[in-house]
Amino acid sequence: MGVHVSPPGWAMMCGMLFRHELAYDAAPDQVFAMLADPKFREAACAAQDVISAEVELEHRGNGFSLVIDQMQRTDDLPSFARTFAGDSTRAVQREEWADSTGGTLRIEAPGKPSEVAGTITLRPEGSGTVEIVELELKVKVPLIGGRLEKLLAEKIRAGMDAEHGVGVPWLKGEH
Repeated sequence: MGVHVSPPGWAMMCGMLFRHELAYDAAPDQVFAMLADPKFREAACAAQDVISAEVELEHRGNGFSLVIDQMQRTDDLPSFARTFAGDSTRAVQREEWADSTGGTLRIEAPGKPSEVAGTITLRPEGSGTVEIVELELKVKVPLIGGRLEKLLAEKIRAGMDAEHGVGVPWLKGEH
């Protein structure tokens, strides 16, 4: 009998899979047009109560390229996470859409050992659309990386839900 010792940090490298679905009562092309509107993205950032947000959106062919550089509050995080994140944290959201069916999403936190990358898909469902976001989250911090990944997933889900809260009335022309 012996004791098996895993290499330092082996468990923190696995990452966490994240999936979130948002339903809209509008056709996929209408949801895509909304997501490709910088005014909508600015309104969604405001709904997330970020400290600041700079939205750059460039239409390319049938798709678009989006960068949202924002400073986010951290006062709602537990103390162990706030120690890691600081009083505020910068998040850079990058989306590349080739067309109206979907694109890629990356969220970078400059200076932090985290990676968030995946896809966004718009799928018709009945007379509406389902936006499906699938990401892999990795926080490379020994011991607490898994806990930080769960908090990061909660923050991303809350941000998406806030964007959805802006999107539902937006698609009804209420903006």
